[in-house]
Amino acid sequence: MAGYKAAIFDLDGTLLNTLDDLKDAMNHTMQVFSFPQHTTKEIREFVGNGVRYFAAKATPGGYDHPMFEEIVAEYIRYYSIHSDDKTAPYEGIHELIHNLLSSGIAVAVVSNKSHAAAVELCKKYFPEINVVIGEKESDGIKRKPAPDMVYLAAEKLGVSLKDCVYIGDSEVDVKTAKNAGIDCISVLWGFRDRDVLEREGAKRFAENADELYHKILD
Repeated sequence: MAGYKAAIFDLDGTLLNTLDDLKDAMNHTMQVFSFPQHTTKEIREFVGNGVRYFAAKATPGGYDHPMFEEIVAEYIRYYSIHSDDKTAPYEGIHELIHNLLSSGIAVAVVSNKSHAAAVELCKKYFPEINVVIGEKESDGIKRKPAPDMVYLAAEKLGVSLKDCVYIGDSEVDVKTAKNAGIDCISVLWGFRDRDVLEREGAKRFAENADELYHKILD
């Protein structure tokens, strides 16, 4: 489809490389509770479905661990302080956002990261993005892959869903776009490999920010 009026982005693994900070925060939490540490590969596979899912995948016993709520709380506490120790935008992302906005394409961020963390990171790295929506299930807005957050982003941008494209790096993002009924472009520099995305039905890919820019405009 040509003629998109809005690009709605995932955050972690798409705009920002947050993997090391996510790993450090979760392994700190595991250490506090005397659990085994996790490799970068494991952390990469765990993330994408929100904080509680991430903690459940990392914790022996998952959701059923008797101290699960304390584990989640410790992770959130530590990550809120250390969310930007090693995080940085991927190559070409600043230019991509600038060029999209200069071309008249509205831009929003939709992330399963906590709303506060998503807003804080975008405020620092992408202050020109005015619509940032993090996890807000306590407000009745279901997290991805439910389409609720995408609907809200389109509403805040003042753009019809049919004119939006969703960009992300994971199978969660492919499902999100499908559930919202909009096009999807999957980036190949993030937290999932191409074969994982293809198994979920991904059809359009971008290997770098410049290619992504042209796929959004063309």
